[in-house]
Amino acid sequence: MNLRKSVFSGSWYPSDRQACEDQILQFLAEGKNQTVAVENPEGGIVPHAGWYFSGSIACNVIHRLSQSASPDVVVIFGMHLHSGSPRYMMPEGRWETPFGPISVDTALAEALTSRYAFELETPTRFHPDNTIELQMPFIRYFFKDARVVAMGVPPATETLSVARSVVEIAQDLNLKIVVVGSTDLTHYGPNYGFTAKGVGSKAVDWVRDQNDRQVIDAMIRMDPEAVMQEGLANDNACCCGAAAAAIATGKARGAQKAEVLVYATSYDKSPGDSFVGYVGILF
Repeated sequence: MNLRKSVFSGSWYPSDRQACEDQILQFLAEGKNQTVAVENPEGGIVPHAGWYFSGSIACNVIHRLSQSASPDVVVIFGMHLHSGSPRYMMPEGRWETPFGPISVDTALAEALTSRYAFELETPTRFHPDNTIELQMPFIRYFFKDARVVAMGVPPATETLSVARSVVEIAQDLNLKIVVVGSTDLTHYGPNYGFTAKGVGSKAVDWVRDQNDRQVIDAMIRMDPEAVMQEGLANDNACCCGAAAAAIATGKARGAQKAEVLVYATSYDKSPGDSFVGYVGILF
């Protein structure tokens, strides 16, 4: 009863352990020549579309984190929320993955929920959400002994206070952490009701070179307030609160530099009038 069953396995990513590992090994091969100058990253930004579209980006960011850190807890920020949304957390239980379950770190979760208001989920009562679940197989595969604390956080000022408190509480509990923020970028085209630049190659260029670039630049500057402002003003980050929280957590842990590992769009794999931008960042 304390296992949160996966919702998206078998559709958005493989449900079979071997198929999942085979896909991860393929992703690692795709990313073997990707480089960044960030040494010993504290965290990263990952996308959360189905693995076919953006799994390689998320996989390689989380893999790079695992090469530089052996955390007790992986802290994940995500969920599609607006500025007036509550925060969400499952403070106890385990997450199902094809590689076995991942346990919640109850000490860190309980300390956070005693300090901030959250809508508390349980392993059997929760909002199905791809932004966090799609990272869990990667985390279980690369951080075999780590626990998790996963939070849905809105684009709001207090989100940054939560992020900084994560670092403070983890230090008090003597826990080593790494942080992941889950967001896709511009959702463009008729399917998403956003056609500011029409359709065709000019629209793709605008999303890649201007709209997505603006929020990516804010992420690289490690400016969490600007990340939230960009997402809210220009619809170029669907979970800008999550990305901002991850950056604020990284800065509180001393991270000073961020770099793009890889950028892509769903148009690259499936050209059409509707497409989504993705970025992988390490800091």
